[in-house]
Amino acid sequence: MSGRLADITGPDVPECISEESVILLPVGAIEQHGPHLPMSVDTVIAEETSSALLDHVGDEIDLWLLPTMSISKSNEHTWSSGTLSYTTKTMIRVLDDLARCVATTSARRLVILNGHGGNTSLLITACRDIRVAHGLLTFLVHPSVPPASGGTSTEEELGMGIHGGLNETSVFAYLRPGEVQMDKAIRRVPEWMAENEWVKFGGKVQFGWTSRDFGHQGLIGDPTDANPELGKELFESAVESLADQLREISKFEFQEN
Repeated sequence: MSGRLADITGPDVPECISEESVILLPVGAIEQHGPHLPMSVDTVIAEETSSALLDHVGDEIDLWLLPTMSISKSNEHTWSSGTLSYTTKTMIRVLDDLARCVATTSARRLVILNGHGGNTSLLITACRDIRVAHGLLTFLVHPSVPPASGGTSTEEELGMGIHGGLNETSVFAYLRPGEVQMDKAIRRVPEWMAENEWVKFGGKVQFGWTSRDFGHQGLIGDPTDANPELGKELFESAVESLADQLREISKFEFQEN
């Protein structure tokens, strides 16, 4: 049995949620994505990916979706009016509160599906804190690992298409046809930083940044060639990969040496 936790009646929770259940929390964001994309991009991608996973592996894995967290930690974009963001402290508290509630069920596995790259380091910390505080097996997965955290980006974007670039814009164009304003799409790649050996997106030296550090447009990448066909390919590939990840997660257990 699989489904959405919010659709179960309270008395049915003990029957539906078992030790074999995998609880999936999609996390998105409401934040500026440059002049060509709405602020809902990360939330839409997280929610649509999770729904696709439910359809894809719901007959194999006892998978239960939590409601999508549409607000997360987006302070690198709060210079832009309208961006919504929790502080680090608030975000950790919210995640801990949700995990505490999950721990009242029989479920032992909590998976966070992160649609916003800026959450990554915080969510890794939260996974360990939740493991210690509540005893849950915790996992962090991404539809696409952010280039700033070791993921890949296109050669044309010099590996630094991290926000509102080609791939993200293409995926959103596939998921929400007609909502991308391609006439406003512009190239904003920090080519000067690509010359660095260490201090760059994908480099071994991590650094603090805001999206405004790379220009007032608020995007980092090149969305000018984005198209829904590429987005469909990227989205379906992500779902296939995540489905495999969930299959392994559903069987994961710590073992003593």
